[in-house]
Amino acid sequence: MKAVRRARYGSPDVLTLAEVDMPQVGDEDVLVRVRAASLNAGDLDYMYGRPPMARLATGLRVPKNRGLGLDVAGEVQAVGKDVTQLKVGDEVFGDMTMFGYGAFAEYVCASHKAFAIKPAGMTFEQAATVPQSAILALQGLSRGRSIQPGHKVLINGASGSVGPFAVQIAKALGAEVTGVCSTAKMAFVQGFGADHVIDYAKEDFTRTGQRYDRILDVSAHRSIFANRRVLNSGGTYVLIGGSSVRVLESTFLGPVISLAGNRTMGIDWSWKPMKPEDVATLTRMIDAGTVAPVIDRTYRLAEVADALRYLEQGRAQGKVVITVLE
Repeated sequence: MKAVRRARYGSPDVLTLAEVDMPQVGDEDVLVRVRAASLNAGDLDYMYGRPPMARLATGLRVPKNRGLGLDVAGEVQAVGKDVTQLKVGDEVFGDMTMFGYGAFAEYVCASHKAFAIKPAGMTFEQAATVPQSAILALQGLSRGRSIQPGHKVLINGASGSVGPFAVQIAKALGAEVTGVCSTAKMAFVQGFGADHVIDYAKEDFTRTGQRYDRILDVSAHRSIFANRRVLNSGGTYVLIGGSSVRVLESTFLGPVISLAGNRTMGIDWSWKPMKPEDVATLTRMIDAGTVAPVIDRTYRLAEVADALRYLEQGRAQGKVVITVLE
């Protein structure tokens, strides 16, 4: 089979499309014929081996896993003898984060826990956008006090992979949603449901005087103290993406700030891919039409390096998808 591989950390130039052996199916594994995959910021991080501390898990000098790609959708081709939840022919989507990556390939093989049945009304391309981004958005919005109708929610980084799902999920829960993005993407963010849009190049959302019941920070640039300033009493701030400085700040200062006042602040370390209850919630929202994937553009398997270069430029509006087999 064909699969994207890398022998070292680095830019998209380190990637090759190689012929490799088909994976062996273990007793609890599922072999999936890949129809589509999608890109995430995490793919860039794994490709470059950043932050350096992450290499303690992924490999110090060279990557332990030579494959790349987290989100996948396709058809079950074989199942291990102990697998009862899935069968040959099932259309599934999955997250390879905990199972060696490798979604940019013609076939993937992983524990059945990596996969769930694809929502019936979605194409494979649409389904491939959900496992990382939509679940990350849902879990970030679910932390702390639940969102109630009328709550004011701000999504900082509303135009990338996670942001469009976060805006739609918050709207589905009845919130009044503000999205923060660049000038060029304001109309795009309004188009999928944001009530208000702030251009971060022209306005600092932490200094507008507006307060929010929840802030989901997908692209953290403002300090945790600045975010606290615009958080209502009883509100929640959750960081799920940003610079190493902001991650460390939220990790160590967030719990202290939370103890000092009636606000919950920090980074969401409890994220877990493909939790059945999260998949069920998203499937209901997708079937109801309140949440829909936003796809920017598609590339072929042989064009994964080009797709990653495009993602790295920061111009994508929604998800970037890889079509594999038709």
